[in-house]
Amino acid sequence: MPDIPHCFNGTNLHTHGLWVSPSGNSDNVLLSINPQTKFTYEYNIPSDHPSGTFWYHTHRHGSTALQVSSGMAGALIIRGKRPPTPTAHGDLDTLIPTSAIPERVLVMQQIQYACRAPASKPGELGPIKQDINGRYICDPGDVGGVEGYDQFGPGTWPASGRYTSLNGKVFNPNDPMKATQGQIERWRMIHAGVRDTISLQFFKVLDGKLKPGVRTLLRADATAAFIKDTCDTTPVPYMLVAADGLTMASGQMTKLATFQPGYRFDALVVFPEAGRYCVIDSSAPKSGVVNGLDVGPQLLGLVDVAPGTPVDNVESYINHKLVALAETNMPANVEATVVADLKTGTKLTSFTPHPDVTSDEVKGNGTQELTFFIDTTGPDVKFEVGNTLDTASVKPYDPTRIDRQLPLGKAQEWTLQSHFVSHPFHIHVNPFQIVSIVDPNGKDVSAPGAIDDAGGAPYDPQYPGLKGVWKDTLWVKSLIPQSLPAGFSGVYTITLRTRYERYIGEYVLHCHILDHEDQGMMQNVAVVLPDQVSDASQGSAMLMQMDAQMQMGGHDGHK
Repeated sequence: MPDIPHCFNGTNLHTHGLWVSPSGNSDNVLLSINPQTKFTYEYNIPSDHPSGTFWYHTHRHGSTALQVSSGMAGALIIRGKRPPTPTAHGDLDTLIPTSAIPERVLVMQQIQYACRAPASKPGELGPIKQDINGRYICDPGDVGGVEGYDQFGPGTWPASGRYTSLNGKVFNPNDPMKATQGQIERWRMIHAGVRDTISLQFFKVLDGKLKPGVRTLLRADATAAFIKDTCDTTPVPYMLVAADGLTMASGQMTKLATFQPGYRFDALVVFPEAGRYCVIDSSAPKSGVVNGLDVGPQLLGLVDVAPGTPVDNVESYINHKLVALAETNMPANVEATVVADLKTGTKLTSFTPHPDVTSDEVKGNGTQELTFFIDTTGPDVKFEVGNTLDTASVKPYDPTRIDRQLPLGKAQEWTLQSHFVSHPFHIHVNPFQIVSIVDPNGKDVSAPGAIDDAGGAPYDPQYPGLKGVWKDTLWVKSLIPQSLPAGFSGVYTITLRTRYERYIGEYVLHCHILDHEDQGMMQNVAVVLPDQVSDASQGSAMLMQMDAQMQMGGHDGHK
């Protein structure tokens, strides 16, 4: 059965967010590289590829969650040296070189390891060792691992008592990050975890608290009280400049950025005072997080900030620095344009990698609809995706079926919904631009300054400001059914536009809660020449013909 976790020792590699071929020995996630097999990947990065923050991880259907949660992931950065010209946009790297704006790469992971009691039958896994509160425990001499899908599922991450790691390390007060007051840094942040939402904030450590030399690793249930006693209540603002590796049309000030699994944000961060700062994964509304639970805040790390230049207003300080860099680094024929844009709302118009997808561009090209659904009515839970905005068309993943054929060289509009809880949508190869995110009451909550209050207080901050932003992964929200009044659907409707450029071939879209993907919440899509777009039955026949020609490492459908 393709949607029962399997093939734990086979693997492959996905370059998440890269604009490269999905076929052959490039970003081909339909291969299985099995034990004792050697395989060489080759990625031809096109000359017009956007610079930015991407990442790589294993993507072997049936064991993706298990392997990524074991740590098989890492940062992947495309650096650019193309300045803007009067006729072409450039790379953000040319405005903020590392010589002026040093960078910090943070890979945030959730390694949900467990220790197990002896199994009752040979060949089976023993039960997870847990304390009376359900938190995972390991006895002296135990070696933890990620071995079974009982380690995933609703509530397992907060219940496990494990900690989100930064670059492979969990919080240690004696191993803080180092920074200097007034020095702007570019934080390249990657959510490489599987099953927890991260809401990133910075707070000053209160005077006299958390002094160097104090060692503490808190139980999850004690963290909220510790943070309240240790960290200030005024968050430090910072400026988002890129989402999922793609430079935004303008810098957006925020006090909290929401990372769903697969998300990336580049931010310009500056600490206004010397001292210690808490790096916090803050509490978030139940409707806005993967687990759908009231998950308290977590202390991810500390930053020790050495004395430097005082900062009165973070936004104006960053803006003034960017203007000065533009006056220094930009070519004479674009300097005035870049400076004027920066002075008007920190616009980054000369550095965006893709032009907007207009209504005229998608007109007449057909549309796509997508619905996520979990069917809990039968003896076995089914994780499904459909091609309409209801549950009539939903199906679990079938590796021998092409679910969508998409026309090369065209742009289309997509409409997304989820009809049972929320799921992060991810599609390979070509990113998408967000047109609107409409709440169950019909209000677009994607505009800057919008308030997403359909789920009640506390309001969800993750959607406002996303209108017009390019991404490759996006939370498709559906309010938790148990909390809804009668007659209220709780379903959000998301409209996207995307172009199918340069590459033909088969790849996938899926939920980036990776145990959902492993259990069927995925589709095969194929970009084909426009005159080859056909119905689903012809698509399946074409897929099987393609599979017969492609035996490099073994397609999932033949395992």
